[in-house]
Amino acid sequence: MLYAPFKLGSVFHPTDFSPASEVAFAHALKLALDAKAELRIMHIGQATPQWGKFPQVRDTLARWGLLPAGSAKTAVGKLGLRVEKVQYRGGDPVTPLLRHLERKPADLVVLAKHQRHGVARWMHDAIAEPIARQSGAMTLFVPPSSTGFVSLEDGRVTLRQIVMPVSHVPQPQSVVHAVCGLSQLVNASDVSCVVLHVGTREGMPTLSLPRDRGWSWTESVQPGDIVEQILERAQERSANLIAMATQGHKGFLDALRGSTTERIVREARCPVLTIPASSFD
Repeated sequence: MLYAPFKLGSVFHPTDFSPASEVAFAHALKLALDAKAELRIMHIGQATPQWGKFPQVRDTLARWGLLPAGSAKTAVGKLGLRVEKVQYRGGDPVTPLLRHLERKPADLVVLAKHQRHGVARWMHDAIAEPIARQSGAMTLFVPPSSTGFVSLEDGRVTLRQIVMPVSHVPQPQSVVHAVCGLSQLVNASDVSCVVLHVGTREGMPTLSLPRDRGWSWTESVQPGDIVEQILERAQERSANLIAMATQGHKGFLDALRGSTTERIVREARCPVLTIPASSFD
């Protein structure tokens, strides 16, 4: 049973030019490249345009061995990748970001997760509520303390250990589709996934899990605190990814309005993929 890869038309990556954003950029670039999608990179700052500070797509692809050094801009398009760089001036990043997402919605948002200050800036109700309404996108949060599952240096993918927390609500089958699609998209092999339910055996939802070659599934039921159990399983297995559903059609920051997902996003040492439960209906 093979699931279709992500149907990504566009990947959106806000950057603040920090080292943490560089790691997130590598993930955004790899996913957009493999999906032959549009990659939009946005920076919002008070200074005059700083195009030279934007992540260098051609240099990165050359380092990954996908383009000759010094290639022209047109070479990127021959790989099936479309790149748009956007810069807005202003001290408050929220308004231009909202307007941009409203005008050009994204299928996937890849966001560097700055401990405390970075995520907290996006969590204020006045910010999260309108963004949640306007974006129905999956979001990949990449922590600064991790190299993630895409190497910035050579583009190599290391996606072998996944922790997938599940419950009856939100509907979890969309997460199965998402992780299978993501793994196929980046040609990951020998993937081992723990399907984790924190509660009782009776509360474990029934899922349709692929039994294809190269996939290994383990169902685990654990009592205790939901967040602590998820983080413990992720650390125990040296997880490359935590993937979890969020409720309804709300946007990529809808997850941050619930204390469970907020704590996981804040404290996880590996990337966290949040998937609206309706994404794969």
